[in-house]
Amino acid sequence: MSEKRGVGVHLDAARDQLLAERVAVAAKILAAGRFALARMAELGHGFEDLIVDDWELVAAELGAELGISRGRACTLITQGRDLLTRLPAFAEVFAGGGVDLRVLRVILHRCALITDPDIMAIVDAQLAAAAPSWNALSDERVGELIDWMIVEVDPVAVRRARETRRSRHLSLTPVGDGMVEIYGVVDAAKGAVFEQGVEALARTVCPHDPRTHAQRRADAVDALALRATSIACLCGREDCPAAGNEVPSGQFVIHVLAEQPTVATAQGCPEQGGNTGAPVATPARALIPGYGPITVDHLADLLPAARVRPVPDPADLGAEPGYQPSHKLADFVGRRDLTCRWPGCTTSVARCDIDHTTPWPAGPTHPSNTKLYCRIHHLIKTFHCGPGGWTDHQHPDGTLTLTAPNGRVYTTKPDGALFFPQFTVATAELGAIDMPPPSPHRERAAPTRSRTRIQNRAYRIAHERAHNRDHIDAHPPPF
Repeated sequence: MSEKRGVGVHLDAARDQLLAERVAVAAKILAAGRFALARMAELGHGFEDLIVDDWELVAAELGAELGISRGRACTLITQGRDLLTRLPAFAEVFAGGGVDLRVLRVILHRCALITDPDIMAIVDAQLAAAAPSWNALSDERVGELIDWMIVEVDPVAVRRARETRRSRHLSLTPVGDGMVEIYGVVDAAKGAVFEQGVEALARTVCPHDPRTHAQRRADAVDALALRATSIACLCGREDCPAAGNEVPSGQFVIHVLAEQPTVATAQGCPEQGGNTGAPVATPARALIPGYGPITVDHLADLLPAARVRPVPDPADLGAEPGYQPSHKLADFVGRRDLTCRWPGCTTSVARCDIDHTTPWPAGPTHPSNTKLYCRIHHLIKTFHCGPGGWTDHQHPDGTLTLTAPNGRVYTTKPDGALFFPQFTVATAELGAIDMPPPSPHRERAAPTRSRTRIQNRAYRIAHERAHNRDHIDAHPPPF
């Protein structure tokens, strides 16, 4: 019995830690919501028609403080705000650790179409009473129970199956070893066309191709994207009936970073080992920014169609005339930084702008004064910097120090140095630069939205409710 009690201590600890985890998660979400509501009221800009509105400014501050991406910051703000303003009774239960985060996500999604505050209050009270017993249920069952509540008080607010089509998407996620996982939800007809195309391409090689059928299907993806009618056969036979298959080619461009010894190894150069079996002097390093490392074998597959271009030596780069960086400077900055330099932001180089830390022409177009920002953070830097806003200072090694409007200081370092240590080399020290005061009317030049966030949300809710109403009218009870 004493041994059983001893083992039971671990169960008790796991249960207690689960409760502590729920309480901590709830506290974080509610704190994010309170901060967002208070900070937006404090800002009070009313720039709802701007791309960078008060919501974006709040997300930037929260993301920097927590070291998380803009998307995750926006999710925390949305969850916290909805708990505080739409589900106050349930929020108390959630804060006490009574409900798991997974259940909260389902609740917020299923209740999103309720617009009447009185109806929302009814559902809120029911959720506060019932949700603590849902933690062991599947997402599908939790959704059904929420819908059961909503259908009684607001039938047009029930989210129906048609929402699946609106959630269609296609995503690529790096999974390591030079591979990515492709997944998503698409229209059935488009999925059928894709399936047939991949299957047809996979069958264009001869029976001696060494790959499995599943591997040929995977290798057919790029051929399908490039509208090729066949894939290359890898059997290597002189009498291969598929020897004339076209090799997919097109105008798509991907960037691969690799050290010279790695490239030489992949090319099979004897002095670097290659196909001779000799040892490689340095570890093989190759990287597709945004997708992760790849092996030398993968690099060897890419090299025949690639153009090898050395990344410029920082010692060879200096100040350039004009605002637009040269290709050499852009290559160096992109490979040094790899991602947006805003704290917590992981937007890859392909979707970033090159920003002048000290705005041009006061600051030169120089590697010590340029770095990557994604478009949103570039806009924040451009239109919300200076007194009362953000300021950033760039060091010669690429380290960036940002000071938030609240005075908090954040430091980010270039990601390139994590993979390629040579990018830690400092560029020239520019010295003090007189920063011109920002224009008092700069907001007038900021890009605007066609519809504000509030208008977009109201439109989506009204659109879905209208579809639900039409469905109910066309299929009146009994169903």
